[in-house]
Amino acid sequence: MRDLILFPRKTRFWWRPSMTTSFLNGERAVVVFFICRILYSLTFSLLSHGLALSLLALASFSLDISFDSSNSPSLFRTRPGASSGILLGAVTLPSLLLSKLVQLSREFSLAQLHLEEIQYLTLQYWATSASACSVVLFLAFARRRRAPSSPSHWGVRFSLCSIFFQALVSVAALATTSQIGLHPALKLMWALCHGLASVKLIQHFLRTFPSCASIGETFLVTSGIVLYFGDMLLLTIKKLHGLLMSSELVTAEYEISRSEISIIIQGLVLGLLLYPIALKYILQIWEWFISTASAEARRYCEIGRSLMFVASLGIVLILIVPSWMQFVHEFRMHPFFWVLSFVFSEPSKRLTLCIYWVCIICVSVLRFYNISKNSKIERILLRKYYHLMAVSMFLPALIFQPKFLDLAFGAALAIFLTLEIIRVWRIWPLGHPINQFMNAFTDHRDSDLLIVSHFSLLLGCALPIWMSTGYNDRPLAPFAGILSLGIGDTMVSFYFLFFWCVSYELPGRCK
Repeated sequence: MRDLILFPRKTRFWWRPSMTTSFLNGERAVVVFFICRILYSLTFSLLSHGLALSLLALASFSLDISFDSSNSPSLFRTRPGASSGILLGAVTLPSLLLSKLVQLSREFSLAQLHLEEIQYLTLQYWATSASACSVVLFLAFARRRRAPSSPSHWGVRFSLCSIFFQALVSVAALATTSQIGLHPALKLMWALCHGLASVKLIQHFLRTFPSCASIGETFLVTSGIVLYFGDMLLLTIKKLHGLLMSSELVTAEYEISRSEISIIIQGLVLGLLLYPIALKYILQIWEWFISTASAEARRYCEIGRSLMFVASLGIVLILIVPSWMQFVHEFRMHPFFWVLSFVFSEPSKRLTLCIYWVCIICVSVLRFYNISKNSKIERILLRKYYHLMAVSMFLPALIFQPKFLDLAFGAALAIFLTLEIIRVWRIWPLGHPINQFMNAFTDHRDSDLLIVSHFSLLLGCALPIWMSTGYNDRPLAPFAGILSLGIGDTMVSFYFLFFWCVSYELPGRCK
């Protein structure tokens, strides 16, 4: 059945048939319901935040429809078959931060929270809103420049108008509210830097890693990375200007409690994300050096390249990253030894969990890898078994050892990043075997250039747990990722497989 959507064309309205998406599909309906629920929960002090989120949602909603309803060639080489996802990518992080502000406001009313924590989270909210606003503005202008006469151009114009009013609301809120004692000009500059960084980063990702993700997925990743780097930069500035950030630039006391585990995770992840930039120049210098050497020396190019990789990675993870951790937080020992002391503080529980995880991973990976090579089962179904495996691994740890699970998630994410660097750069001798192993579980939705399925599963389980630290009046919130991805997503996939078999295929072909 063909979809009919109403479009303005000059001064007339006309019906355009054969659209691939409806005006309000399932994804947009869920996002709109989520935003409405947050707006309903707002207090009077957060009305300006809610107004900014509403305008951002309207802008991204209209731009999302404009992208998906266009028959012109895509602006970017995105993941084949995926919708733009601009609405979801634009509002996810601001909505999560605003919902966290609602929670903290309730705790502050009970005198269980310092004002500085709400002020800092408010600054993060406006920085994230500025990032989303800047990227939506960039996409709208790119869409307008690519297809100036498109009948769906009304969405771009509406998006630009909404972004204009959203920017006015944000500037007014930043200028009239207090966030950790910053001068209004500095707050505006901080938000502007987040916006510019997000635009440059999403441009870099879409050009460097084509066909790896949709626009919305790239939008969400870049906004999260910029927010995470901004937090790291603010922690560093805090130490540079004094332990309490008392200086001419920062006048209010600021001491947000940070655990050692959160600092370790942040340092490892950001260090590994920055490391490929340095690795690129290191390997270029090495290849130039080899090109000027003799033919006998060029035989050992791959070995030397691997040694350069190991040496540089060791310097980053053993010297540079731990030095930053000790600079921003009082560890009183090397962070690596702190991790060992933390694990062995309860050896019977934590080492048992480690052994349990290793056994499940080894058995599952070897079994599913053999199945993927010798069976005609759809690879997406094989990957759903890993979702169920995640439930069996993480659920007991979340109940009995939540702090250790936080650290384990960070270590797993660091290992995944390291393996992906080795695979992408084809570091000898592990680069080719890792690439061959990962390709056994990929399908048409993945790209050989960058494989992100395992990152999606890990972060989907970890982020609800990480974001539930501190004050949390929703006891089931940490379980959201594990249960939705591990059970809900898997059951939905099997349901649609069953429906497809019953409706379109012969019964014998479904066995």
